[in-house]
Amino acid sequence: MSTSIKHDEAVLGPAELVRIEAAALELLAQRLDGPQRHAFDTVAALLVTTARAGHCTVLTGIGKSGLIARKIASTLLSTGTQARFLHPSEALHGDLGLLRAGDVLLALSYSGRSEELLRLLPVLPQLGVTLVSFTARAASPLAAASAYVLDVSVAREACSYQLAPTASTTAMLALGDALAIDVSRRLGFQPQNFAELHPGGHLGRRLAPVRSLMHSGEALPAVLPSAAMPEIIHEMSAKRLGMTTVQHEGKLLGVLSDGDLRRLFERDGPQAFRRTAEEVMNRSPRTIAPQPLAPDALAVMEAHKITALVVTQDGSRATPVLGVLHIHDLWEITPQHQKSISANNDAPFEVEDDGRL
Repeated sequence: MSTSIKHDEAVLGPAELVRIEAAALELLAQRLDGPQRHAFDTVAALLVTTARAGHCTVLTGIGKSGLIARKIASTLLSTGTQARFLHPSEALHGDLGLLRAGDVLLALSYSGRSEELLRLLPVLPQLGVTLVSFTARAASPLAAASAYVLDVSVAREACSYQLAPTASTTAMLALGDALAIDVSRRLGFQPQNFAELHPGGHLGRRLAPVRSLMHSGEALPAVLPSAAMPEIIHEMSAKRLGMTTVQHEGKLLGVLSDGDLRRLFERDGPQAFRRTAEEVMNRSPRTIAPQPLAPDALAVMEAHKITALVVTQDGSRATPVLGVLHIHDLWEITPQHQKSISANNDAPFEVEDDGRL
């Protein structure tokens, strides 16, 4: 026996299916603008209080809702809120030990009648855990047992048979994301904190502080103010940054770039070999402190059309030199910026100078 599908549902294209889910999000947004705003704020404040007290937000759910719960737990954790996922079936076989008095258990169930979740309800009060639920059924057993309920109801699923969780799980995910971001804001979570929790990969590098990207120690190009041209060229070639700092006892006096040297030789010819670093250096180099993040350093380079920054203890030329940050160190983060800087420089390693050379 074949199963028929209504004609209007059978011909729904991918755009229409996505619009069904978009409509579910719009409905959720309207609730958050109106009757659900107070409940949302109350739950967000509860999670903040829980985090500040050193307790944890534990997410749970079964099936597709469980997968969304895992993602929300991960988002909370990566934005500064202690969180973990508890599988309800495993909880019944010993994993309830993850819960501690003072924790919040955030349970996801569209129907509010998932058997695995309902079997947890009798023990939660004994554990001193506050139950919060994402559900579409305010009269369900899960909602009745919850201290706070957030409504995730949708008008329809994208599934033609209204069986596969689609729009409803999208609404759960969006509500969880909104909650995680709102809580992180209330906790004062900053980009620096995010960087500490994401040290690996492209994102970690993008959020890395200058200190972790700069060339320092033996890799830092430096010459004395009395250095002759052969020594300057050798230092710039050996350190492969297309520039060198000019220092005396750790104090920054200036910088020299390969662009500076090229213009010097074009102007003075062989006589340029008689000059010292102090005579030809740029005395007003751009500097930066070690604390700013990579995008901040990149913004400075873009603003001044330069490709290197000298890193000093407090970001001024008056304090000791710690390292050099080069545009090469930032290409991996946002390569499109490199093109804009290079296009504005006649030498790819050129450091801005005062126009004297």
